[in-house]
Amino acid sequence: MTGTNGHAASVEWIRSVLDRYEGPLIRYAHRITRDAERARDVVQETFLRLCKQDRAELDGHLAEWLFTVCRNKALDVQRKERRMGTVTEMELGQSESIDSNPSQVAEQRDSAEHVLGLVGGLPDNQQEVIRLKFQNGLSYRAISEITGLSTSNVGYLIHQGISSLRKSVAQTAYQH
Repeated sequence: MTGTNGHAASVEWIRSVLDRYEGPLIRYAHRITRDAERARDVVQETFLRLCKQDRAELDGHLAEWLFTVCRNKALDVQRKERRMGTVTEMELGQSESIDSNPSQVAEQRDSAEHVLGLVGGLPDNQQEVIRLKFQNGLSYRAISEITGLSTSNVGYLIHQGISSLRKSVAQTAYQH
């Protein structure tokens, strides 16, 4: 029997999960759906499903569960809508310090936009695993569980993507 304290703890847990994962999940869903509004809807559905889950079943693999549910819902939306969109600043996922030097912040933003632009030129499967690894900090195992790829395939795709990015950055630097 769950009392008032149990309900309050559950609400607090959901709130803490929302605070931690909402932004990364929206960016991830946006990358798949290419539509900010649909990405928010996907994440809302993901959290509604979380509210129905037994917290104990998610212990130790909450991030993987959230990203998997989010990915599946976003892919469903993508299949239904087949919409194309553009990259938005939301996808950059950068938070800037108020104390930061404005020229440094601008330079970092330009560099991040440049790299994200290059990532956008990679094949979709490489983009997805690179974003999960570097924007969301997930392990190869977690990415494997989310995407359904083997961990060795995840590693291979990340390696190939980074190699391509290095070549692109080197070419850009050479041209300037």
